[in-house]
Amino acid sequence: LWRMQGELYRHVEGRRTLRFERDHRSFFIKIHAGVGWGEIFKNLLTLRLPVIGARNEYLAIRYLENLGLAAPKMMAYAEIGRNPAARRSLIVTEDLGDSISLEDLCRNWPQQPPDFVAKQRLIEEVADIARRLHVSGANHRDFYLCHFLRRAADGRLYLIDLHRAQIRKRVPRRWLVKDLAGLYFSSMDVGLTQRDRLRFMKRYSGKTTRDMFGKDRGLWAAVVERGQRLYEQ
Repeated sequence: LWRMQGELYRHVEGRRTLRFERDHRSFFIKIHAGVGWGEIFKNLLTLRLPVIGARNEYLAIRYLENLGLAAPKMMAYAEIGRNPAARRSLIVTEDLGDSISLEDLCRNWPQQPPDFVAKQRLIEEVADIARRLHVSGANHRDFYLCHFLRRAADGRLYLIDLHRAQIRKRVPRRWLVKDLAGLYFSSMDVGLTQRDRLRFMKRYSGKTTRDMFGKDRGLWAAVVERGQRLYEQ
């Protein structure tokens, strides 16, 4: 597996993602090289836990499975080395096959508005996933529409790219804001109305409109501010 050849899907510093086939089935493999002490210290100095290998994604997939949320099925995991700066690791997951990201699904909504009921259900589905994730103590850190995939085979909504996910007893406010702002930012050009956004907020929070704009006003204001800042950047 360490020498696996296949279609290069993504290559960033310290990590390669390849797509390959075995026995007429398609898989993805992420191979992590050592990140080096420089990257580890850089993250620690900014009060962030560094991602030093595939273990993070391995734990996140297992965690989502226990929550009943859909994630790509894990087929293999391995790591070599004790030194965290030089440790090598890999993870193999199934290819979800015929699927579409919410980013692509919603891209033409401003020009071709979706069925009203279908849009409502999708907004509620995303809100339910976000709520279950956050209430359980987990956050994604790259919580954008492009990381939600609708799989044709079973119709479920899958969360992908979990290598930066964090799991605690309780999600700190700053990470709640980051996740929710990511969703807000990535949905700004898909033609959502104010009523659509309120529907998401109410479903996510499980609270009345009065409580959302009372007790939780600071949270949602921070989400909007950060989302707009991302959009401007």
